[in-house]
Amino acid sequence: MYQTIIMPVDVFEMELSDKAVRHAEFLAQDTGVIHLLHVLPASSSLSLHRFAADIRRFEEHLQHEAQTRLTTMVSHFSISPERIRTHVRLGSVRDVVNELAEELHADMVVIGSRNPSITTHLLGSNASSVVRHAHIPVLVVR
Repeated sequence: MYQTIIMPVDVFEMELSDKAVRHAEFLAQDTGVIHLLHVLPASSSLSLHRFAADIRRFEEHLQHEAQTRLTTMVSHFSISPERIRTHVRLGSVRDVVNELAEELHADMVVIGSRNPSITTHLLGSNASSVVRHAHIPVLVVR
């Protein structure tokens, strides 16, 4: 069905992604590739120059931990692990999803979401931000 699917995930809240896994697998069918993406907030916006080395070490630790968890998440899929790629990037979710979609010429984004609450209606959520700014189709799974 779809050859290249991006699936943004929060490796520190796996239950959001669990439901989306089956949908991504179905859409990938026999030949599609799923790109699991975890986005960490960029520290460049922090103005703590005296702590730059500590922030970099912490950022590296988070990247390593996120990559480890993404690798573990691959086992949740029933499709071949060779058809699943993992990415850890820094930035905002909506911007990184769009950048990766362009880079990979992706066909679709599959993203898990919580049920809306007053906080997500007032502040917005990553899923709603991706939907509003994506240049390709987005499937939101609740």
